[in-house]
Amino acid sequence: MVANKHIQGIVQVTRKGVGYLAWPTPETETASPKGKTKEVEDIEIDTANLGGALNGDTVSVEVIDAGSQPKASPVGRARPRGKVLKVEVRAKTEFVATVKKTNGVWVATPADQRVYRPITLHTVQEDLAEGTKVLVQLTSFTGTEDPQGKIIEVIGTAGEHRVEMNAIVLEHGFKTEFPPEVLAEARDIEKNHASIIASEVPKRADYRDTLTFTIDPFDAKDYDDALSIKTLDADTYEIGVHIADATYFCAPGTAIDDEAVKRGTSVYLVDATIPMLPHELSGNVCSLKADEDRLAFSATFTITKDGKVLDRRFEKSVIRSNKRFTYEEAQEILNSVDGISADEGAPQRDGARTEQFPSKEIVYPESAAGAENFAQALVVLRDLARVMRRAREQEGAIDFGDNEVKFILDEKGVPTGVVRKERIETNLLIEEFMLLANREVAKYVSKLAEKNPEHGLVFLYRIHDDPKEDRISELSTFVRAVGYEFGHGKKKSARDIAHLLEQIKGKPEEHLIRTATLRSMAKAIYSTKNIGHFGLAFEYYTHFTSPIRRYPDMLVHRILASHLNGKPITRREYATLEKMCITASEQEAKATSAERDSIRYKQVEYLSARVGQEFDATISGVTDWGLYVEDKISASEGLVRVRTIGNDFYTHNQKEYALVGQRTQKKYTLGDTVRVKLVATDLGARTADFELVR
Repeated sequence: MVANKHIQGIVQVTRKGVGYLAWPTPETETASPKGKTKEVEDIEIDTANLGGALNGDTVSVEVIDAGSQPKASPVGRARPRGKVLKVEVRAKTEFVATVKKTNGVWVATPADQRVYRPITLHTVQEDLAEGTKVLVQLTSFTGTEDPQGKIIEVIGTAGEHRVEMNAIVLEHGFKTEFPPEVLAEARDIEKNHASIIASEVPKRADYRDTLTFTIDPFDAKDYDDALSIKTLDADTYEIGVHIADATYFCAPGTAIDDEAVKRGTSVYLVDATIPMLPHELSGNVCSLKADEDRLAFSATFTITKDGKVLDRRFEKSVIRSNKRFTYEEAQEILNSVDGISADEGAPQRDGARTEQFPSKEIVYPESAAGAENFAQALVVLRDLARVMRRAREQEGAIDFGDNEVKFILDEKGVPTGVVRKERIETNLLIEEFMLLANREVAKYVSKLAEKNPEHGLVFLYRIHDDPKEDRISELSTFVRAVGYEFGHGKKKSARDIAHLLEQIKGKPEEHLIRTATLRSMAKAIYSTKNIGHFGLAFEYYTHFTSPIRRYPDMLVHRILASHLNGKPITRREYATLEKMCITASEQEAKATSAERDSIRYKQVEYLSARVGQEFDATISGVTDWGLYVEDKISASEGLVRVRTIGNDFYTHNQKEYALVGQRTQKKYTLGDTVRVKLVATDLGARTADFELVR
């Protein structure tokens, strides 16, 4: 590498204010079976040379030290060093921070500890109290002086539930309120909704006389999918998957659509949803409410009782849901048909309470225009879903399950208890028909494109790449260390992974291996280039079924509608689609991170009231500095520092995923169950410290 070379890239900055820029260097090209590849070398940039760059910024860097001189230690050559010449693009300019007054000057300390210097504030409202959380806009930062900024929103007093949840949303770049022009459009649509329905009914397929219902979580605020069923003969059914026609109310060029593009997705926190669309749409005119006419985009299938799809059609429609079920209510009906008690249908696990809700009398409509009653309909759908699920499993589809927890909050939002979410069969029923619709829509448009390559048709896919060999190799080593074998050879198929997950069902190490397996997978993303979906074992897949809460689904609705109308969108007409796929994938990742942060905050808050108590936990990570342990009830993770583990010197055995005592040879291995005592929590940093109980 030559000093004074100028390069551009994205800088990663640590909490200590040291930057690193990854650079595939031509001098270190190596041969591989796939041809020459470039090794990546990190250029280190100390704080004084960052030039005001912050984590994630795109920067131009000058290499000032090639790092060719070997270190005195046996590690090898020193890192190359660099200096930021210019911040080309800021990754973000708005930061959640806590304010205080220092030497008569107001400063804001960002929650993101990678912002390594406090932000100086010049204009502050008179009644602002120290310790208040605010959203700050960075106005300048050159590195030669402290960053300068201004308050653009006062969030509230640190520690209050709503304040902390809103702070998490804002920190990830989402807004908690809608602009006035968006709300004005939404209210106008809501006001004119009845006339809109009346004008659209003659233009659409009418399913209002077909038995139709929704099945959602008990606390759902919007219902974007419904199922209908009609018996054609003893062995054949017509199943409708009806999806809210959000695109009708969210047209390109409107303020509503512009805002939806920016948000890209709804954000789900521990007790609230930050919707992509304003409530007038998401919770009302788009939502498939019971006993109300609604516009939908329907995927209707003729299916035999052995799960074979004989026919399909896609059409704009009007529907009227006859019943809004919760998952638990629908399950109670299935349980009563099967003669299963409520207790049998709600298993316990690991000392945590599973979600249970009071039974309600199910009220059926007096008639549904010749359709079967709900119990018969649910049984048919359940049986079809079982058949389709088995078929997917035989193709190698992977079921990662889940380990979600839900907090019981008091009136102030303080967690008083934790319940484990359990997927029951009605969850799986809905999942199966949503997968069917998503797959068949993708297959339909793809086949059209394959038949007419000259048209240059374009589509949006949900893709999931094969896992990389090195990640699978690491997973294989890990699985063997825990006591399992995992397929043969370096390359593993989806079927190998599915078989592994089947082996560990019900075992103490199940969650640990599921989590490790999930982390070894590539991330599913949106793309115009189809490579299939590894995890689902689908050749074609997209997202069609949640347009109220995901913008990519609205794009799919528009593309499908353009094909049905005989005016398909081509690559030339929709040149920005790939860029929109990238943006949607990024927004999805931010929303997922916000959701995890809200859960993590509540986990640590839950633990904070329990310092000094003992817990049963599983060792979830092993490092040089200690053991990460996960409480079996709340799924809260914390650190047992190595210096607190007994009167021995423990070293990290990477091959065995264990800490081993040099004198006693005592081992603490990944997956072991241990008894721990909670000794400290830090709510600001969202961390918890444990000690082993001997």
